[in-house]
Amino acid sequence: MASVNISGFINSFDNKLEPPIKHHLKNVYACLAMSTLAAGLGAIIATHNLIKTEAGLFCAIGAAVFLFLLLIYPDDDGKETAKRVGYLFGFSVLSGFGMGPLLKYAMIVDPSIIVTALISTSLVFVSFSLCAIFSERGKWLYLGGILLTLLNSLMLMGFANIFLKSTVLWNIRAYLGIFVMCGYILYDTQAIIVKRKMGSKDVVAHALDLFVDVLGIFRKLLIVLSQKEEQRKKRRNS
Repeated sequence: MASVNISGFINSFDNKLEPPIKHHLKNVYACLAMSTLAAGLGAIIATHNLIKTEAGLFCAIGAAVFLFLLLIYPDDDGKETAKRVGYLFGFSVLSGFGMGPLLKYAMIVDPSIIVTALISTSLVFVSFSLCAIFSERGKWLYLGGILLTLLNSLMLMGFANIFLKSTVLWNIRAYLGIFVMCGYILYDTQAIIVKRKMGSKDVVAHALDLFVDVLGIFRKLLIVLSQKEEQRKKRRNS
């Protein structure tokens, strides 16, 4: 029974996507996987103090430079892929390094939080990606404007909470942030399919979109889980 279900799933996947789009998605996900590993390398460097903490500012500037290069030099015909992969991996490593302080905090609270966040992020990404792929073409593209509005609202709430110091507002912002990033997985996945159908072969740019989504979900889950565990420990000790 299980083998029949798996076979049916694979066949439905093959029938849902045209061969060029399916090939493009495989390349995008392969590039995304390598970017995630590169971010993991950066995180290991940060958490093991292999580079001095003072280098954090330079790494942030470096990540911004790599991102700028990726954005200003699109590659719709796929001829500059090798060079742009280097930019993406540079951005990924430095982004992972930037996660160092948050990862160290989570390790102090409870090291298992990192594993939980990784597994949860993987499950969320796979689930929402499959939902986007098997949904009607373009169904989730209307989310673009809504998600952008919510993203701006999150920024305003974060700024306001600098002065308000509200726990309720912090919780709303944290969980709404996870919701927004999940929405972006739906939106970006369908946008990638539509762009490829229109002729775009920019594997790196499409992988970058998904990498930012994955990193955002992981970061927000890490924050929420760490805060919840810390509060639980405080209640237990009080």
